[in-house]
Amino acid sequence: MKVMLKLCSVMLAFFVLALPVRAAEYVIDETGAHASINFRVKHLGYSWLTGRFDKFNGTFSYDEAKPEASKVEVKIDTASVNSNHGKRDKHLRAGEFLDVEMFPTATFKSKSITPGADDKLTVVGDLTLRGETKEVTIDAMKVGGGKDPWGGYRTGFNGTTRLKLADFGITFDLGPASTHVDLELNIEGIRQ
Repeated sequence: MKVMLKLCSVMLAFFVLALPVRAAEYVIDETGAHASINFRVKHLGYSWLTGRFDKFNGTFSYDEAKPEASKVEVKIDTASVNSNHGKRDKHLRAGEFLDVEMFPTATFKSKSITPGADDKLTVVGDLTLRGETKEVTIDAMKVGGGKDPWGGYRTGFNGTTRLKLADFGITFDLGPASTHVDLELNIEGIRQ
C-alpha cells in the first residue's frame, strides 16, 4: 500500500509539473499614474521638445520562466497629447501631426518578445498611428516585480524606441534634425 501511495504521489507530481505554465495576466496601472508614455523630438535641431500621452490603457501577459510567451497590447488616446504648452498641443492634435479627429487612437500589439541578458527584452510589434501600421522594435528591460502594499502583485518594465515621423504620414518640416521621435515607455502592471 505504501509503495502504491508513493507511486501515485510521484505520478501526480509529474502531471502537475508537466502542465503548461500560464503567463500571469496584468492590467497597466494608468489609473494610479504608475505608467507613462513619453516622447521627445528635436526642435529645429537646437533643443528637445518633450511631452507625453496622458490617457492610455492596456494589458500584458508575462511568464517569468518563459518570457518569449509574453504579450502586450496598448491603446493610446491621441488627443491626450501633452507637451505642457496649450497652443503647441492644439497644433500637435491637428492634421499636420496626429490628426486626432480622424485617428483618435493609436495602438501597439506585440508579435514577438525575445529575452536577453540581465532582464532585457526585445519587443517587436505593430504600431498603428494615423492609420498607418508599421512594425517597431522596443528595447525593454524588466524593472522589477513583487507584492504591493494593497495585497496585489505588480510587475514593471521600461522601454525605448525611435520612430521615423514620415513612416506615419507626419511630414511637417521641423528641420533636418527633427525627422524622428524617441519614445520612452514606463509600464507597471497589476496582476489579475
